[in-house]
Amino acid sequence: MYPYIRLAKGLLGSRNASKIDLLDTHISHHMCWPWDIDPWKELNNGRTLTIYDLGRLPAGDRVGMYGPMKTHKWGMTIAGTTIRYRRRVRVFDKVEMRTRILGWDGRFFYMDQSMWKTDGQCSSHAVLRMALTDKSGIVDPQNMMDILKPGVTSPSLPQWVQTWVAAENLRPWPPVKTAAG
Repeated sequence: MYPYIRLAKGLLGSRNASKIDLLDTHISHHMCWPWDIDPWKELNNGRTLTIYDLGRLPAGDRVGMYGPMKTHKWGMTIAGTTIRYRRRVRVFDKVEMRTRILGWDGRFFYMDQSMWKTDGQCSSHAVLRMALTDKSGIVDPQNMMDILKPGVTSPSLPQWVQTWVAAENLRPWPPVKTAAG
């Protein structure tokens, strides 16, 4: 089940926090609960992505995205993710999450998120591309940025993000159906 109570707690906290600039880092803290673990008693890989929501959504609130989204009836959807898992997060471990916008292009926002254990080691790192949408499809992210900070342009995406974007553009869609074995 989706952690709506944890999300509500994060969003309430973000409403009371100071606003941050578009490219600033939002920091949040989370705990791995027994319902977040897999059979090996560590944070489930799918649940990791859900917990990243718990950092990303309050970050969007602190940047000021939700007012324009409501006014223009825009939605936001994840359009792709790449993630590295490097250190186990076990039940009752606490992590610090860092969330920031890396930049945007004519279709997507690119966001960087990482979870850090209390010993200072990075447990996972994700990069997401997110699409701003309306009833007609994808909305150019610059429309949002012009509302939040008129005249702002995207910083150059890091080369490794550009390479990931290029690889995603080469990937066939829809995927080729393989024969059942």
